[in-house]
Amino acid sequence: MASLRKASSYSKKKARPYTRVSKNKSKAYIKQVPHNKIVKYNLGNTEAFVAGKLKHIVRLIADEKAQVRDNSLESCRLLLTKNLEKRLPKQFYMIVKVYPHHILRNNKTAAGAGADRLSSGMKHSFGIVEGRAAMVRPGTEMFFIACETEKAAREAREIMNSLKSKIPCKSVIRFEKEE
Repeated sequence: MASLRKASSYSKKKARPYTRVSKNKSKAYIKQVPHNKIVKYNLGNTEAFVAGKLKHIVRLIADEKAQVRDNSLESCRLLLTKNLEKRLPKQFYMIVKVYPHHILRNNKTAAGAGADRLSSGMKHSFGIVEGRAAMVRPGTEMFFIACETEKAAREAREIMNSLKSKIPCKSVIRFEKEE
C-alpha cells in the first residue's frame, strides 16, 4: 500500500473546497469519489443523552484554519472510543462533528534519472483523487463528549487532550455544564 502524502502538501490556508461530483459524468470533475474512512459519527449511551441525563460536556474546538484528513479523524475517534469504553463504560455519548467533504488530489510526477519522458509536468496537472479532508475554520467544533458526572468529564478531558497530537491544527478543549 502506498504511503500517504505529507500534510503540508494540503495545508494551504486559502484552499477552496473541492467537492464537484455530478450524476452527469461529463459535468463531473471527479470521476471516482474515494470512500469515507470514518465508520461511525455517534457513539455511546444514546438513551441517556436524549433523556438529558448527560449534563457535563467536553468539546474539542479547532483554533486555526486547516484541512483534517479523514484518516486522522478516524484515528482520533478510535482512540476516544477505546479509552472512553475502558474508563467510562456506558457513561458517555460522543459525536464526531466534522465531515470530510473536501476531495484531495495528487499530481504525481516522476523523478529520478531518465524519468523526464514519463511526467507531463503541468500539462495535465489536475491530479488523481487521493483522499478526503474536512476543512476546519477557527471555532469549529470537531469532537463532542457528554458525560454523567464531573469526574467522568475530567477523564474525558484527559483522553481528549491526547488527541491534539493526531490533529494537524491547534485546538482547544472546552468544558461546560448544562443546566
